[in-house]
Amino acid sequence: MLPGMFRHWVCLMDALGVIVGLDIGDARTGIARSDALQCLAFPHSVVRAGTASAMATAIAAALRELSPVLVVAGMPLNQNGEPGPQAARVASLIDTLRTMTPVEIVVQDERYTTAEALRVARDMNTRGKTRKNKVDQVAAALILQTYLDRRAAAKPRPSTQV
Repeated sequence: MLPGMFRHWVCLMDALGVIVGLDIGDARTGIARSDALQCLAFPHSVVRAGTASAMATAIAAALRELSPVLVVAGMPLNQNGEPGPQAARVASLIDTLRTMTPVEIVVQDERYTTAEALRVARDMNTRGKTRKNKVDQVAAALILQTYLDRRAAAKPRPSTQV
């Protein structure tokens, strides 16, 4: 028998589930996942493909493996908030993914995530292909963490008055 509070947390974890973050690129897509309580994002993996169709298939396979309750895909925007040159390709891939998976896919502004992920990878002393893989995974985690933080900030807080 589980103690009451622990049992409550186990039930809550089952109710929330994992959210997956994507940093979609032409050749590689970084994948991150949240904890079951949807508080923290963690780098997970990278999928590679030569075509948009193959990329969508590879991402859909990764999503089936992770069984998320939601997917957050980074949308490349310019500094002024307008869609960047890569945005149309990303949007098209997201549309394809929506036909391949029943999981809801939302988009999140990904401005500055690659630059921040490069700094993290540099700090980790990685080079070459290892750095590219880490950058894609870390960028996906940054996209997902931004989404999780914004969503948490938007939730109403219970009153702490006594």
